[in-house]
Amino acid sequence: MLIVNRLDAGPFSVLKSPSWSACGLLFMLLWLPPLTTNAHPQDEDIILDIEMGELQLQSTLIDKEYEAALKRKKMRKLVSMSWQQKFSLYVKAGFLHIVPKGLDHIVFVLGLFFSSLLLASLLWQVTAFTLAHSITLGVASLGIIAVPGYIVEPLIALSIVWIAVENTIYKHTSKWRSLVVFGFGLLHGLGFAAVLNEYGLPKGALISSLLAFNIGVEIGQISVILLAFAMTFFVREKTWYRSRVQIPVSIMMGTVGAFWFIERTLL
Repeated sequence: MLIVNRLDAGPFSVLKSPSWSACGLLFMLLWLPPLTTNAHPQDEDIILDIEMGELQLQSTLIDKEYEAALKRKKMRKLVSMSWQQKFSLYVKAGFLHIVPKGLDHIVFVLGLFFSSLLLASLLWQVTAFTLAHSITLGVASLGIIAVPGYIVEPLIALSIVWIAVENTIYKHTSKWRSLVVFGFGLLHGLGFAAVLNEYGLPKGALISSLLAFNIGVEIGQISVILLAFAMTFFVREKTWYRSRVQIPVSIMMGTVGAFWFIERTLL
């Protein structure tokens, strides 16, 4: 008999099975008398696969029901809050999605930071990125568009690879860089929206909660850039900055982005 136990820590389940050994079963089948030659171990495997599949499906349905119940409870709690409490809650949620939870977004923002020594160029790129992800965050959170996560997440990883390769190859950013970053910002906004949808948006405060979440995201991004600037302040003007800092860091970011792409598509 297979048993489903629920962890109290969250909407996850742990599957436990009796302690039989597949190797021991195979050993017995091989060494039983010839009377067992009419047995069909493959049929047994198929039956077991079906049973496990049904159990996993049942577990998934339970998880979804539990998550829906938690979301309804969260919405009821949000309704009872003042608008100031709601606003601060969503600002905090947006910030935490970047720092420390949004590692892929952090790496992308760092890619923008290491793309140029010129402050004006960096500001143009960050502005383009902010404008773009604000657009898709809004329209996706309001249900106007919907793009599956299995499409968005690998593309976000590829955006990191693209930025890293450009940083490595080109000493100066191209005039089209801000436009490219704008396109990538649209992708990242869809990723932000997926997270915001998990929190939910209270009906009486849709726009303000959306704005608060976006503000939290911006505070997180600015924090990352300021920290990177502080860490490189004394070496950015050095002649060896590009060869010893900018290129090696960009290569590492590109490698991480490539790994995430493979992980999100094949693994």
